[in-house]
Amino acid sequence: MPPPGGIFLCNRGVMTLAATRLIALHKNKGKSVAACLKSRTDYAQNPDKTNKGELVSSYECSPLTVDEEFMLSKRQYELVTGRRQKSDVIAYQIRQSFKPGEITAEEANKVGYELAMRFTKGKYAFIVATHTDREHIHNHIIYNSTALDSTRKFRDFLLSGLAVQRLSDLICLEHQLSVIEIKPYRERQKRTLYPPRESNRDKLCAVIDNILLNEKSVDFESFLQKLEQQGYEIKRGKHTSVKGARQKRFIRFRTLGAGYSEDEIKAVIAGEAEHRPHQKQPPKEQPFHLLVDIQAKLSEGKSEGYVRWAKRYNLKEMSKTLIFLQENKIGSIEEMQERVDAATAHYHELGDSIKASEKRLAEIAVLKAHIINYAKTRPIYDAYRKSGYSKKFLEAHREQITLHKAAKAAFDETSLKKLPKVKELDAEYATLLLQKKAAYSAYRKARDEMQELKKAQKNVALFFAEEKDPKEKSQTR
Repeated sequence: MPPPGGIFLCNRGVMTLAATRLIALHKNKGKSVAACLKSRTDYAQNPDKTNKGELVSSYECSPLTVDEEFMLSKRQYELVTGRRQKSDVIAYQIRQSFKPGEITAEEANKVGYELAMRFTKGKYAFIVATHTDREHIHNHIIYNSTALDSTRKFRDFLLSGLAVQRLSDLICLEHQLSVIEIKPYRERQKRTLYPPRESNRDKLCAVIDNILLNEKSVDFESFLQKLEQQGYEIKRGKHTSVKGARQKRFIRFRTLGAGYSEDEIKAVIAGEAEHRPHQKQPPKEQPFHLLVDIQAKLSEGKSEGYVRWAKRYNLKEMSKTLIFLQENKIGSIEEMQERVDAATAHYHELGDSIKASEKRLAEIAVLKAHIINYAKTRPIYDAYRKSGYSKKFLEAHREQITLHKAAKAAFDETSLKKLPKVKELDAEYATLLLQKKAAYSAYRKARDEMQELKKAQKNVALFFAEEKDPKEKSQTR
């Protein structure tokens, strides 16, 4: 039985705890791109694994012709950009699995669709196939490496796998699904706390502060002489530098920070400015973490030594939690719940707004591509119609005719009475993009606030649960 965690992978029937995985799908040697795409998408949509295809959803493509539509966008990419694909990456796959018994197949498919939409930002066509042939329900998400507007390719950026994992965890938490809590690398308790060491730069700044505030200097040269009296060696030149008795290198005034350059010191000596000593920033307060569920750990067979450490750790983290509650003026469980509900509602409201903008941005991009394709291919289609829909003409201009038909079908589907101008779409796109970027800062702030409140709420609940029945705890030990 695996430990609590909603996201793990399956590899040939072996259950292994791991994060949601992003996989680049490559072209196999000896096979065409079209054949490889068909093989990968057919496996994902296997009727025996997806309840006869009922657990398959898609975005900007049909599950029945997904491989052909992916190929069409790749051919269009070459037409639009004039570039041929150099890499052998034909698509990308996200594997996402869930804790057994925690989610239905239909809900898992919706979660997978949301993950794909938020990760690709609606710029790439994809399918989501939910498999139920194993003990744990899992998703196979395949999205095209070519964008919908056929102007660019998806690049597997640095730490993209980690980005998918974090986004998947966030979505699972939003749907109240369990996730694996990953501790920071090499996290450990320091046994000895040493006082902060004062650097050579800090010492020099303190000496300069004392001279400028308490000792009057006639000019910059007399200021330098006073530094020499304090045991510092002065190197005069274009950029004056200073070295202490036990220092190996000279330090230039301008590198000490604001208020310590030669010009600023000269201005203070001349009475033209006021010297403000450098204030060393205190170390950033570490946010509190979730308490350790000691009872759960005991059931896993943890030692008494671990229990002692967990108690000390919980007390430290609980003190941080109490400070957080005081700072936010939360005095009761009811108030806490109200704040959590309000923060969650605000977070989802902002998220829905961003999703709506992203949806409309994707619609504009697709519509613009269809309008451009329709205009470019109209002369060819008119000639095709005048030829009496000749098969010979179709074979010679199949790609242009296919693009024209696809654009016409898209227009019919949207029920547009009049096609908008490309300039109007560009203006709307630019406005929406600015609104979306502006909303992201508020969205991140609301997310952090919600997460901190939920963390504090969970800590309080766990703390009181640990203190409820000491007799039961002693029996467990």
